[in-house]
Amino acid sequence: MAFFKVLGSWPVARQVVAGDARGLDGTAASPRTEELRARTARADRVVKSVCPYCAVGCGQNVYVKEGRILDIEGDEDSPISRGRLCPKGAATFQLVAGDHRVHHCLYRAPRGKEWELIPLEKAMDMVAERMRETRERTWEQKDQRRKDVQRTLGVAHLGGATLDDEENYLLKKLYTALGIVQVENQARI
Repeated sequence: MAFFKVLGSWPVARQVVAGDARGLDGTAASPRTEELRARTARADRVVKSVCPYCAVGCGQNVYVKEGRILDIEGDEDSPISRGRLCPKGAATFQLVAGDHRVHHCLYRAPRGKEWELIPLEKAMDMVAERMRETRERTWEQKDQRRKDVQRTLGVAHLGGATLDDEENYLLKKLYTALGIVQVENQARI
């Protein structure tokens, strides 16, 4: 009797008994299958975003629960991509949540010979502090002709092709506010 109970729990046996050779009428389902839900079903909100990989600007829906990203999918409302993503765009979730994501940086002190591992937050603070210090040290209120310029030539920016128009707009605003006038972008042709 136990043999038939085990045999009856196998999906193939249920398919044969029910005459459901293709397993389309639920005979291949298991209790675990019945419990499965899409990751997006657990989200408490959906945030609209744009794929960061190229200049096309495909729309994305970012599914969030309690401040953590659960999944990223194509945005059906996007007039550009209409819910579709290329393989790189479809893998964006791994970009933000993958266990391969870098949380530390290698740092070598000036004139140092050894690299040390430092937290990403510390590296960002070091960059911000060096930016502030360089801006203050190289600040020009007036140029050689005594014309008011309010700028620094000690900091420059070269953008990349993955930046979209909105990001470039915001970066230009930031750099202008900081007095940085050497701003360039390497755009694709």
